Amino acid sequence: MKIRLLSIDFDGTLVSRVSEPVFDEHSLKLIGELQSKGVIFSINTGRSVDLLESGLTDFEFPVRPDFILTTEREVFRPGSNGEKWEPFGDWNERCARDHAELFSSAQSVLTEVVDFVTQKTKAQLLYHTEGLEGLRAENEEEMDRIIEFIEQARDPESKLHYQRNTIYLRFCHLDYHKGAALAELARLIDIPRQNIFAAGDHHNDISMLNGEVAGMPACPANAIDEVKTAVRGAGGYVARRQHGAGVREALEHFLV
Repeated sequence: MKIRLLSIDFDGTLVSRVSEPVFDEHSLKLIGELQSKGVIFSINTGRSVDLLESGLTDFEFPVRPDFILTTEREVFRPGSNGEKWEPFGDWNERCARDHAELFSSAQSVLTEVVDFVTQKTKAQLLYHTEGLEGLRAENEEEMDRIIEFIEQARDPESKLHYQRNTIYLRFCHLDYHKGAALAELARLIDIPRQNIFAAGDHHNDISMLNGEVAGMPACPANAIDEVKTAVRGAGGYVARRQHGAGVREALEHFLV
């Protein structure tokens, strides 16, 4: 079997928040069958660990992931001391350190962004315990304007970047994203690029769908055009069906 590792986005890909059913039972059944044959299943999401766990519980997910990649950059494995999840290797520690250093050095640019968002938009700034995390725009058009400002304000040589998903944006270090987290997981469990299947639907998924870290990239029919372009450019599969049904269609394509 070519596929040895699955890296699948949660919202918009495995599950739908805009249509019923929320998830495709046949897709999850196929993922479970692949797991029983030794294929490793990871969810690669912008959600935090807690939000992902609540989603899995709320939707009564019938399949348990072997690993989770959260907040578009962290890597977790099942806990060894009764905990649900624990950091895998030192990746999360390095990630946190590099982000702390970055946000400290990029304060002047972030202040400019805050001023623009506050004075020129209706977007909501989002904070966590360590400071500014990101923002939520009123609509996609407003998000386009905000991103245009960020691109003008940030130093091209800086590592300050962002991850976008619909009307949400999270500031981040350029070197940490879904693709980098997947590459680290693959390194830790020793699975080569050509044996990795990845699926996603939005901007923040492109780093794992551009062919660099997954040899079998895919997206459901509801994916944005930029994602479809990236998947096609990497020789991947663009499904005709939406959400989880599209994931199943893509898996069946690569399993032939």
